Amino acid sequence: MYILIGLVERPRSIYGRGSSSLFFVRGCILKELSVFIDESGDFGDYSFHSPYYIITMVFHNQDVDIQEKINHLDTELSYLGLNNLCIHTGPIIRKEEIYKDMDIVDRRRIFNKMMAFIRSIGVQYKCFYIEKKHIEDSVEATGKLSKQISSFIRAHYDEFLAFDDVKIYYDNGQVEVSRLLSSVFNALLPNPIFRKVMPADYKLFQVADFICTMELVSLKLDNSLFSKSEMTFFGNRRDLKQNYLKALKKKEWN
Repeated sequence: MYILIGLVERPRSIYGRGSSSLFFVRGCILKELSVFIDESGDFGDYSFHSPYYIITMVFHNQDVDIQEKINHLDTELSYLGLNNLCIHTGPIIRKEEIYKDMDIVDRRRIFNKMMAFIRSIGVQYKCFYIEKKHIEDSVEATGKLSKQISSFIRAHYDEFLAFDDVKIYYDNGQVEVSRLLSSVFNALLPNPIFRKVMPADYKLFQVADFICTMELVSLKLDNSLFSKSEMTFFGNRRDLKQNYLKALKKKEWN
């Protein structure tokens, strides 16, 4: 039987704002794994503009404090006149939303600062995807994704169980994904904790968005589906692979 004997506050590690707490149980700090989840695409019919459906998970061991790195990123962005920026990678590449009036130099600066942040922090990620042209309907899509995620968790089961708490952060963007995540994590892990996320509040959710977008870019590159805006933003394929895709792969949890 565990006895709660204390409560401490520590520097923020996953939040853009707010704070996190750690509990002492019999003199030991509870270990927490945070899982930030984002998706790319939808469960609709296949189209040239939406050929894949991707789910990306970013894993952060809360023993690894990244608040200093978050502060550094925010400072770097403030030098560009971008305070409290919620980085949304797809629109940066496509010159959309708040980035529609920015030139390519400024958009690349934001992108590269986010890339440098990811390379500097102690996180891992895993992407799961389906090619929609081979999928009949949303039932088959969720079934295939559930199988991929379940296989991954089983392969790393002991590593997941090493944590006292596994907290899953998702913005509840798509009902099918919310149900899928609840079903898989509740079936395989003891008492997973689900939290709804506001993307602007969590830098690691923005990291999940970045990696999800880059996984889509990689798939499109490999299958000759690269768009004009992507080619314009990244330039030649060699630089894209060497400077971004290869570097991100080093963070993958295999």
